[in-house]
Amino acid sequence: MTARCLVLVSFVLIGGCAATAPDKDAQRFTLSVIGTNDVHGAFAPQQNQGGLVTISGYVDALRATRAADGGAVLLIDAGDMWQGTLEANLVEGKSVVEAYNAMGFDAATIGNHEFDFGPEGDAATPRNPGDDPRGALKQRAREMNFPLLSANLIDEATGKHIDWDNVSPSVMLDVQGIQVGVIGVITRSAPAMTIKSNIAGLEVEPLARAITREAERLRAAGAHLVFVAAHAGARCSDHSDPYDTSACNMQGEIMQVAQTLQPGLVDHIFAGHVHGPIAHIVNEISITSGEARTEQFGRVDFIVDRAAGAVIDRTVFPPQVPCPWVNDGNECVWDGSGNPVRPTYEGIPIEPNPAVADVSDRAVAYAEAIKNEPLGPVLETPITLEGNPESPLGNLFVDAVLAGADGDIAIHNVSGGIRAVLDAGPVTFGDVYQVMPFDNRVIVLDLSGAEVRSIMAAQAHYERRRAGIAGVRVKVRCNEGAMDVRMTLDDGRIIGDDDRVRLVANDFLALGGDGILTPVIPEDGFDISEGEVLTRDLLVEWFRATPGRLRASQFLTQGEPRWDVPADLPADCSL
Repeated sequence: MTARCLVLVSFVLIGGCAATAPDKDAQRFTLSVIGTNDVHGAFAPQQNQGGLVTISGYVDALRATRAADGGAVLLIDAGDMWQGTLEANLVEGKSVVEAYNAMGFDAATIGNHEFDFGPEGDAATPRNPGDDPRGALKQRAREMNFPLLSANLIDEATGKHIDWDNVSPSVMLDVQGIQVGVIGVITRSAPAMTIKSNIAGLEVEPLARAITREAERLRAAGAHLVFVAAHAGARCSDHSDPYDTSACNMQGEIMQVAQTLQPGLVDHIFAGHVHGPIAHIVNEISITSGEARTEQFGRVDFIVDRAAGAVIDRTVFPPQVPCPWVNDGNECVWDGSGNPVRPTYEGIPIEPNPAVADVSDRAVAYAEAIKNEPLGPVLETPITLEGNPESPLGNLFVDAVLAGADGDIAIHNVSGGIRAVLDAGPVTFGDVYQVMPFDNRVIVLDLSGAEVRSIMAAQAHYERRRAGIAGVRVKVRCNEGAMDVRMTLDDGRIIGDDDRVRLVANDFLALGGDGILTPVIPEDGFDISEGEVLTRDLLVEWFRATPGRLRASQFLTQGEPRWDVPADLPADCSL
């Protein structure tokens, strides 16, 4: 039986398990695998930790350690590499690819947000007949010095796997004579989690089926180990024992996939997508994942027998927290407080990789002038997402969108569609960009009251991810299984089924994103015209038109909630 050996860390990992390879000529060697996921263009630390630049130092330190003891390191990404910061988005992810190349990634998989930029250039979606909806993604793939993987994205026109330059279902890597196969897969929910027109024509095959097929092929081709980079995940709240999954969401997509795979077929899974930390063993498969935006990375050390080509021991590390600096209390810092010094990893002081730091510096300099533009208001308090969907920031967002558009009510996926909070202080363009990094366009739909009612009825059942609304208050009650939905506009008018309502949304939702408008989307889709303003621009203009000082309390609605839905609403209650 594989020995269990767990190294505990808080912020800095020092030392390791007793089973380590002594030198390069030994029969056994240590293969350390590092996994990143959901980086979202985060070059710099967030809240004193993380950042691609910081992680590059940890990777280099581990590589130095493995070089000294005759081992090796693999660096794999589980998708959603670039969408999320101005430094990345201004160049459609090119700066992130440059940083990954400098870090020496071995492989990466495609995440749903890799599709967000659409064609190359300014258009976020195809505008002309010749536009390639995957143009930006394909160009980024061509620029990579490592393979981009996808085993379960099927081209509906051919019925085969996508056939793009430098994109393949899997790759075989030679690691000191040991053959390591790496497979890439994407979540089944990908079509609903990006701009639909950019992923149209692609089908997502079930993950377990694609992994099984590709793993069997790799094993037949001589793979000693098989890893999976999966843009699919789950979440675990305790990482003290990798075999104890009692604190894990075992219904999470990647947990379900792992449990269905044939034992011994896959050795390790790099997970992602849901931004949940994992450091566990399920069905004898180790699974690692970290919080998003480089706040954590995953690590597993395999002790490999060269002659047998077999794993004889495995160490699953808790999610690793990369610190740019630590103070005299060994706490992560990045602002110069507490006599900071560089942390150590494997006993080696962390120094950011110069090439990665250079990429970051150039990306930051390019975005700096735009990012620092003041918009006018000063926030006396942070405006956060606490209390979703009727959080201060969620309410501010939908109010601002409605104020800038010609509509009666507004709706937005405030859970997931808002990517950052606003800190106290002057509001800048960069702040707003962090809140809304997506290039979604404003769409105004002319719907009947009955259609709006069906949207609200469906949303009533999504307590944790319910949409944010503005211009209307919705009261839902259930009587013997029949749902009653009362919708009152801000001016006091009741929306009847035959009334016409101008609903302000965005093209992501209008194309089926998050399923919010699914109840009313026509079979051939909405007729979405071109040239609408970006949702982000409405938010920017709202701030510019709202000078002065703002507080979170101005956007709270506890006294008169926009959503009035019983906490015990029966699951089968419907219109």
